[in-house]
Amino acid sequence: MIRKNIILLFFTSLLLVNCGGSDDESQSDDIAPIAYDRAKMLVHWADKIILPAHSSFKQTLIDLDNSTKSFVAIPNQSNLDDIRSKWLISYKSWQHIEMFDIGKSEEIYFKSKMNSYPAFKTRIENNIMLGNTNFDDVSNYSSQGFPALDYMLFGIASDDTNILNKYTGGSDYSNYLTSLVNKMLNSTNSVINDWTDYRTSFISSTDNTASSSVNKLINDFIFYYEKGLRANKVGIPAGVFSGNPLKENVEAFYNKEVSKVLLLNALDATIKFYNGTSYDGLSSGPSLKSYLTHLNSSKDGSTLAALIASKLETAKSQINTLSNNFINQIESDNNKMLVTYDAIQSVVVLFKVDMLQAFSINVDYTDADGD
Repeated sequence: MIRKNIILLFFTSLLLVNCGGSDDESQSDDIAPIAYDRAKMLVHWADKIILPAHSSFKQTLIDLDNSTKSFVAIPNQSNLDDIRSKWLISYKSWQHIEMFDIGKSEEIYFKSKMNSYPAFKTRIENNIMLGNTNFDDVSNYSSQGFPALDYMLFGIASDDTNILNKYTGGSDYSNYLTSLVNKMLNSTNSVINDWTDYRTSFISSTDNTASSSVNKLINDFIFYYEKGLRANKVGIPAGVFSGNPLKENVEAFYNKEVSKVLLLNALDATIKFYNGTSYDGLSSGPSLKSYLTHLNSSKDGSTLAALIASKLETAKSQINTLSNNFINQIESDNNKMLVTYDAIQSVVVLFKVDMLQAFSINVDYTDADGD
């Protein structure tokens, strides 16, 4: 009897061990993968990229404002050269914040007021004649910002002597120039000041919803890359959508020599944001790239994170083959512009389809150019 009880106890114990093992295995299968830390990514975006980029941009505008005051007071060649230099420095800095169309920036149409091109030359001249500086009027979006300064500093006359005459012959041009820079600085201050309070809600909005910070900013980033960078800087001037080149639509049309450097700055800003590189370039953190790596997303046998990074570098290499002067490039060999467009375009699908699918984020905008 004792022996039978011992045998029974042995098989009961064995059964319990096996059942216990099955339960552990079942629980292991049900364990969800570790979620990506969206909150940490938002903090990195805000504190290491967005806010430092805006702060740096504001300083370039302060420098531009000081140069403007010096030029208006003494409109000579030296001061003209200086204000032009400050304009370019600030314009390059702008390329690093245009993509962040969120919060106050979206509310006040910041990017539309700062960089709608081509500049509306006729309206600018009419505004100068009438003393109209109502820059909140939507009809004046293309009569202000960097494109308007491009016209005021490079395009209002055929050469520097005659440009200077415009500013020495009366105060109308000087007043408009001053008003342009003041509006740019005031708008920038409004955006930066709002971030003081907005940062808290921005970094706490981690849900995967259409209105969450992550989803909205990723959509803004892709929209900027597709429209602001790909279409506006390359596709439209090259005639991709019209069938014929529209060289007057290049960025910085009147300066003529900096369209390429502005495009390169814009792409560098895109690459840095994708990689999670801090604005100062000294550190890195959570990013779209690391998010994709965490999800182990793949495309055509390659990791999606690496594929996007590679395609962005390919686009950069292609841009570097272009002339500094996009007008000359379009006139002499527009095919290079078209090839550059294709290189930039190759990333759009990866961003807009593959990356968003990996993140389970829906596109929140529509387009009508067939891509």
